[in-house]
Amino acid sequence: MNSRRLFLASASPRRAEILRTLGFRIQVIASPAPEVRRPLERPRDYVMRMAEEKARRAADCVKRGGVVISADTTVVAGEEVLEKPANKEDAARMLKLLSGRTHTVISGVALYDTQTGELTKGFETTEVTFAQMSDEEIAWYVESGEPMDKAGAYAIQGLASMFIRGIRGSHFNVMGLPLRRLYELFVDAGVDLQAYVKQQKRT
Repeated sequence: MNSRRLFLASASPRRAEILRTLGFRIQVIASPAPEVRRPLERPRDYVMRMAEEKARRAADCVKRGGVVISADTTVVAGEEVLEKPANKEDAARMLKLLSGRTHTVISGVALYDTQTGELTKGFETTEVTFAQMSDEEIAWYVESGEPMDKAGAYAIQGLASMFIRGIRGSHFNVMGLPLRRLYELFVDAGVDLQAYVKQQKRT
């Protein structure tokens, strides 16, 4: 495995940046899996299913052996699942819902070995508390454009960090890639990740 290639089944620049910062050499494959939640599907089941579907579909694009990493993240506020906003009005609605409250971020993560067909997957949850946001602050943040392609209409690593009062759990999970859970999946799959990273840094 140490000489095997790693693929990221995601178009998210944040996930790619996280992995490359760790020393991973990855090839990005935008997975064609449609992100549609089924009626009454629980948020955890949804992100786990999407992570698996993204990994399997991306694997079809891998001509030589490798391991596909995939993830899917959603935000849950009360009984409502907040995915990417459809427009500015939807983004403002989501932020008003999050303002002054604690919500949950759930990510599903999967590893797919294209040679063996073995799939390993798991999930991570994090609680995030927003400070109270005024209508002016919400309008300003929406106009920044940052919320438009983010689950829950915010990016914890961006301007939204100024409105977050607290976090309980993995910070990277809120960014879309829970690193501790990913490491555990590599261990479960029998991958010597430490040796892999060392080899990548030498080459």
